[in-house]
Amino acid sequence: MLVGGNNVGRIGVLSSIEKHPGSYEICNVKDTKGNTFATRLENVVDIGDGKTASISIPRGDGIRLTLIQERDARRGDEASDEEEEAEDDEE
Repeated sequence: MLVGGNNVGRIGVLSSIEKHPGSYEICNVKDTKGNTFATRLENVVDIGDGKTASISIPRGDGIRLTLIQERDARRGDEASDEEEEAEDDEE
């Protein structure tokens, strides 16, 4: 689980750690959707063994949605369906 940086709140499996002497150590993390991202080692907290978490996970399971996916979730799926139908009618 990431507790700092731009990826705060995301949850994934630690893939590798890059050691840079005299600088920050970089961790590569992969989430359940297959997205890979990197962050500093100081921002990572171990919460499980890679298969199960030792603590309860917040809603969304630590997956970051795109802006469009977040908008559709707030509006409901009906709004995105209506937009697709409107686009089909225009063609």
